[in-house]
Amino acid sequence: MNINIYYGGRGLVGDPTLYVIRKMQAVLEELHVKVECFQLHELKNTITTLPQTLKNADGIILATTVEWYGIGGYMQQFLDACWLYGDKDRIAAIYMCPVVMSTTYGEREGKLNLSVAWEILGGRPNSGICGYIADSATLEMNEEYTNIIEKKAENLYRTINQKLASLPASNQAVKKMVSITKNIDLTPQESEQLSQYASDDAYVQQQKEDIQELTSYFKDMIGTKEIDNTNLFVKDFEEHFKAQAGFKASYKIIIKEKNNPFCIQIAGRDLKCYYGDIDSPDVEIQTPLETMNEIIYGRMTFQRAFMGGSIKMKGDFKILRTLDQLFVFMEG
Repeated sequence: MNINIYYGGRGLVGDPTLYVIRKMQAVLEELHVKVECFQLHELKNTITTLPQTLKNADGIILATTVEWYGIGGYMQQFLDACWLYGDKDRIAAIYMCPVVMSTTYGEREGKLNLSVAWEILGGRPNSGICGYIADSATLEMNEEYTNIIEKKAENLYRTINQKLASLPASNQAVKKMVSITKNIDLTPQESEQLSQYASDDAYVQQQKEDIQELTSYFKDMIGTKEIDNTNLFVKDFEEHFKAQAGFKASYKIIIKEKNNPFCIQIAGRDLKCYYGDIDSPDVEIQTPLETMNEIIYGRMTFQRAFMGGSIKMKGDFKILRTLDQLFVFMEG
């Protein structure tokens, strides 16, 4: 029989959980059980590979300490890794005994969280043990407490040895109905490689850099394509132009998604709309493409967009406001 212990505390001197798992390990080894202990705080950079250690386990002990709230980050990372990379068929045959000692409050909730998590993973939770221990010395010196711990270890051994069955849990039914995690069809070898890559910080960093490089490349391609579309908005402004006698102004609209500014020059009834550049415009506007579309479709005006913060402008505000009189996109 093989039993693995996964300790999710910080390994502090006086941690009562350490005393409990050492006592349980001693009892199990007397029963000729092969016990292997994994200190998650020492293996924090390789936690994502640890689900592979479940392959040969008949049972496991998930042990952690509640120091202020919850089961702690290391244990949560391990359970996350089991969900993402663990062999669910193998987990389904593994008995789990939760051990949660608390130096504050919340040992019962922590024990319940471990049991529920293991049920959702498909495993078989055992009754486990939890308690509030302010000083580990009181735990070590109390013979009754020691007997309780030893009995729990013996019960775990009997449960695994006799392969005791348990009634189905609603967690399993709920998981089948609402789980949105996609099941990736991988061989055990591929799953192990994937988890090893996930724990390799250098590899992950390189992947992020590669993704950023590809993103920039495709953005450049899209930007290059935009340059060819030089007629965007030109026809819309020409069709909705309402000339004002004697009015003269120039506008430079910088659209974030376009490489070149959209320029408007007005002199009475003469109108020029084009993509390029213009020196010393009366008004310079910065706006996203989405806001320009809202204005063209009549759902927004230049003035309202400016007041709402959708566009930024430099120049004479009165000349900006005149845009809504020169180009009437909104009906009524």
